[in-house]
Amino acid sequence: MSQEYEVLCIRCPKGCRLRITVEGNAVHVVGFACLEGKRFGEEEVRNPRRIVTTTVRILNARYPRLPVRTAEPVPKDRIRDVIDALKGVVVETPVRRGQVIVKDVAGTGVDVIAERDMEAVG
Repeated sequence: MSQEYEVLCIRCPKGCRLRITVEGNAVHVVGFACLEGKRFGEEEVRNPRRIVTTTVRILNARYPRLPVRTAEPVPKDRIRDVIDALKGVVVETPVRRGQVIVKDVAGTGVDVIAERDMEAVG
């Protein structure tokens, strides 16, 4: 018996509507305009992953929160673990964009990095 899915590709701005059919180990994707879309469709049914973006508390900065994101996509079913692991994180200035804020967040093997520079104030 086959399973069918319809998903919106998020790999590029085109936003192709993909139709994915899974039969056993075989995955068939239609509706993609580029190879990235085909890869996205295959990954979406086998191992969906997402970049997680949020903010963490920062001390002695102009703003009270520092925007951060995962350096690589994490498994979709681990997003809540990543968010929970970042809840108590407090960073001190100065911070540079791309600086690692948390290594191996929630045991995912993925680092969390700063999304902007923040200088100390005062």
